[in-house]
Amino acid sequence: MNAKLERFFPFLRWFPLQAGDVRVNFMAGLTVALVLIPQSMAYAQLAGLPAYFGLYAAFLPVAVAAMWGSSNQLATGPVAVVSLLTASSVATLATPGSDDFIALAIMLTFLVAVIQLLLGIFKLGVVVNFLSHPVIVGFTNAAAIIIALSQVSKILGVPMPRSESFMQDIYGVLQQVGDTHLPTLAMGVGAMLLMWGMKKYLPNWPGVLVAVALTTLISWATGFEKKGSAHIDELADPQIAAMALEYEAAVKELAQVNKDVLTNEAEAKALEKAEERNEPFILALHYQADLLRAQAASLEESNAKRLKELRKLRFERERLADGQPGRLYRAGMVPEGVETDGVNWRIMRVTKGELRLTGGGEVVGTIPEGLPKFSLPSFDLDKLAALFSAALVISLVGFMEAISIAKAVAARTKQRLDPNQELIGQGLGNLAGSMSMAYPTSGSFSRTAVNMNMGATSGLASVFTALIVLVALLFLTPLLYHLPQAVLAAIIIMAVGGLVNLQAVKHAWKAHKHDGAAALVTFGATLFFAPHLDNGILVGAGLAIVLFLLRSMKPRVALLGRYSDGTLRDIKVNPDLPTSEHIMALRYDGSLYFANVSYFEDAVLEALAGRPTAKYVLIVGDAINQMDASGEEVVHHLVERLRESGVTLVFSGLKKQVLDVMRSTGLFELVGQENIFATEDQAISAIYERLGDAAHEDLFCVVKPATA
Repeated sequence: MNAKLERFFPFLRWFPLQAGDVRVNFMAGLTVALVLIPQSMAYAQLAGLPAYFGLYAAFLPVAVAAMWGSSNQLATGPVAVVSLLTASSVATLATPGSDDFIALAIMLTFLVAVIQLLLGIFKLGVVVNFLSHPVIVGFTNAAAIIIALSQVSKILGVPMPRSESFMQDIYGVLQQVGDTHLPTLAMGVGAMLLMWGMKKYLPNWPGVLVAVALTTLISWATGFEKKGSAHIDELADPQIAAMALEYEAAVKELAQVNKDVLTNEAEAKALEKAEERNEPFILALHYQADLLRAQAASLEESNAKRLKELRKLRFERERLADGQPGRLYRAGMVPEGVETDGVNWRIMRVTKGELRLTGGGEVVGTIPEGLPKFSLPSFDLDKLAALFSAALVISLVGFMEAISIAKAVAARTKQRLDPNQELIGQGLGNLAGSMSMAYPTSGSFSRTAVNMNMGATSGLASVFTALIVLVALLFLTPLLYHLPQAVLAAIIIMAVGGLVNLQAVKHAWKAHKHDGAAALVTFGATLFFAPHLDNGILVGAGLAIVLFLLRSMKPRVALLGRYSDGTLRDIKVNPDLPTSEHIMALRYDGSLYFANVSYFEDAVLEALAGRPTAKYVLIVGDAINQMDASGEEVVHHLVERLRESGVTLVFSGLKKQVLDVMRSTGLFELVGQENIFATEDQAISAIYERLGDAAHEDLFCVVKPATA
């Protein structure tokens, strides 16, 4: 009964709890939480979400995945690669940080959960093998570089453009190096140096937490964040004011165009469901919607350029006699006699005639106190298909990351893992996350290592981690208001540094050039397609499968001679080995299936053409693992063709699964049981018995036939 209950509730294996285990797991959970809280906020921003959504992803998914998974130490939660994949897949459908973006990210979590649960329930964890190790190596290296580069703008304190080309966006950031906000740069670089130094000299200290606490305190004490607002009329330069007004007008026009698109599509859908369909009118509505979409794309592109130009500008603000702020002048163009407040202001947003200004560094800002809203995710069926391929990639990449980490830990703890149960755990974790406003999660290598080093004995440690995050959500969020965004960027850059492993690409190349090519192509494709990272990994996975098929289409075929110890060996490797004029022995190192069976036939006939006196062809089939219908058909015709030429086809060492196919299709009877042997020696001895005195002096013979 207990075994059946544990099958559905794996966390029951933790019981009964011992006081020592509870104490050890609590300390491990607390330590992981101290790392997870700042990390999760950083990763949420990498995913294109407000920072506090990272705390939501660090709450329920962490506990649920541990309770229903099979690993005792695996720490689930927000991770860099999955965060980046989330951003890249949703950013094409909505503006990062917007309500639509958040809703789609949560919907993506639900899709990932469903895929992982189905794979786990139906024990299809092996499907992850379609993402070969070289493909993952290439993808991980490229993703790490993309993640690090994506944070450069936050370290410099400059805006990052968003387009269909990530490398073009990075070039746009580098063009703004002259506009670097020095206090922001100091915060980011200082945090990185502090974390690096503590990791090297004080490895037992929570360097990330110390960096967060110290920089937040400095930010609060120095007034690192400076915010302001002004009306468009307060801009002293009429050209800049006109640009801001044009931007606002375009925003309103864009909203109306998008509304018209939705109206046309809704009307078209209603007409499609009507009993009498007016096809020309429906087509006209779809055509009009497409035209409006093109107009919206043009408006959005031109307005993005306007906002980019506005954000490049720097202003000095007049200080009036009563201390109140006055007009905004271009930096360096303040009239003589006008006193300014000494702050270098920038425009961040233009909303309803108001300019949102910033004169300092970016901070996390207000984090909503309390628990996330618990509800079913909202579904946008029109975007379901667009998200599904991304959900599939995230499901496989996330699970591969989690199971590889769990296996690495299990190798040290000697724990037996169940990959399908781990899939169920990850799936349930994401399902709980989709109902608590979380984005997709996976296993974390760094936090799992902390768990193991702290002596965690079960997933109870992760339950304690989730409870500590809960306390942070309820009571500690106001303390994080002044945390600089540059510090979150520094945390990400330091975290992904260990993901760059070019040596692994070199190792894959040494193992097989096809593997090296798959890794390099995946690396290049991921960088090229960024921000659409799922395209890069799909290209790599497709190439790996194609290269595998190419290898299997031409397996190794060896003509055999008799070695001095009596074994049969490849005559290409040992050209002086004796062969027989009566028997051609050939070893085929591959399965007989549709992609390579014609190669098998050609290899036999080509080799036989060079030995016209051979009366027997011996196929040493120890390496033939499978035979499909195409393989059976070609072997069938080959047996008949050779028999018509006076040549007998003989097999040795065939496996049970191959013999089963031969029996069920009638090929076994055609070949004849007398021509199928367990070993090559038995086959050769039987053939020489048939040949008799004609082959008595044949050096290929292992057993001399008896003479009368």
